[in-house]
Amino acid sequence: MNLLRDVLSFAAVAGLLTIVPGLDTAMVVRSTAAYGRRHGVATALGVSTGALVWGGAAAVGISALLMASTIAYTVLRVAGAAYMIWMGSRFIVHAARGHAEVPIEQSDTAQAEQSLARSWSSGLATNLLNPKIGAFYVAILPQFIPAHESHLAVGLMLAFVHDIEGLTWFSAIILGVHSVRNVLARRGFQRSVDGITGATLIGFGLKLGLSSKQ
Repeated sequence: MNLLRDVLSFAAVAGLLTIVPGLDTAMVVRSTAAYGRRHGVATALGVSTGALVWGGAAAVGISALLMASTIAYTVLRVAGAAYMIWMGSRFIVHAARGHAEVPIEQSDTAQAEQSLARSWSSGLATNLLNPKIGAFYVAILPQFIPAHESHLAVGLMLAFVHDIEGLTWFSAIILGVHSVRNVLARRGFQRSVDGITGATLIGFGLKLGLSSKQ
């Protein structure tokens, strides 16, 4: 009963954090708007995979050690910031030039699979290269893991609960974005989405790069 109570308590906390708009949401919206539902789902699955990795790492103490090491944290923070700024810059360049990639429905199977893999890896990299996610799990997870339970097993279970909430929320966003696909198909709108997403990524990257360890 204690474990069930802790899981439900964690679900309540994680659920509130899930619906707060952030970088992951921006990535899923952009992927869905530019390439369709499957790519939005692939990006969301990449984000969820990253959350599972962070959850498992936090449960066994790896993330705690990372947070305790100034050098390790700084390296990850700078790498994450550089990745976000680079990706955001690409989106802004695409928006400025008006480049539009071929819709996935018009490409062959091999290209579709490769593009889906890129969408998934973008979601994964965005999540894994954000040490703030690790800090969240380090701060939150231990409070909901009973002392007599396996930290790794319960940590992964809590991360999985968070993933289910995230995927449910992302599914609603993906369906909402897809429902207005006629508007999204317009070149001007796609350029706007790329510009907004790029600016958001660069903003997060600068904030992360300039933030202190605390």
